[in-house]
This record gives sequence, C-alpha cells and structure tokens, in this order.
Amino acid sequence: MIYTENSQYIVKFYINTGSGTSPVSAFIEGLSINHQAKVLKYIDFLRQHQGVLDEPYSKHIKGKLRELRVDFGRNNYRFFYFTFIRQTIVVLHAFSKRTPRTPLSEIKIAEERYQNAINHPSYYV
Repeated sequence: MIYTENSQYIVKFYINTGSGTSPVSAFIEGLSINHQAKVLKYIDFLRQHQGVLDEPYSKHIKGKLRELRVDFGRNNYRFFYFTFIRQTIVVLHAFSKRTPRTPLSEIKIAEERYQNAINHPSYYV
C-alpha cells in the first residue's frame, strides 16, 4: 500500500491481551491534569510527525523501539513506542524516569509488550 501525504497516522495504547486493560492509559490517567495535557500534546505531536521525532523529543532505543520523552520540571516521563502496520503508532510502556540512564527492566517490559503486540495485530489495526 502506498501512503499519501494526507494519510493520517493514529496512536493506540498497548492492550494487555490477558486482562484487556491498557497500562499506558492507566499511567496517563494517574498524572495530574497539567501533566496529562502535556503528555497527550507530545503524543499528538508524535502522530502528526508520523512517529518520527528527533532528539530531544524522541530517541531510538533498540530495534523498532523508540522512546518519547516528556519532561515537566523534575518529572521525566518516558513512553516506549513503535510504528506498526497501517500507519499505527503503538505506545507500549510508560514510566517515570528517576535515573540518568533508562533502566534495563523498563526496556525489557517494552520488548515483551512489543512481542505481544506483533503477535496480536488485531488489537491495533
């Protein structure tokens, strides 16, 4: 399929196939209203730019995994995502970053969710 310039990307949050819940949605809902607004603004910015943002907004992590960076004062939020079929950006994992380096345990969660997402494409298309 060839995509035109006018094609719209969409953003979907990871869904746990066992429980049917979205841990990313729950994370965002747990933030203050101001923080939620900024996070959603950055996610929409990511969508508008077809999943491709340069640093400092986004960073390549590993393979197809990328990290969206949202900083709000001393609060640093990170969202792992990848671009999926049919112009879909899937946000896999979200966490509050408290250390200079991204913890490997957070990357591992994103990698596991990535595998789950590509094995269950019907949740995202």
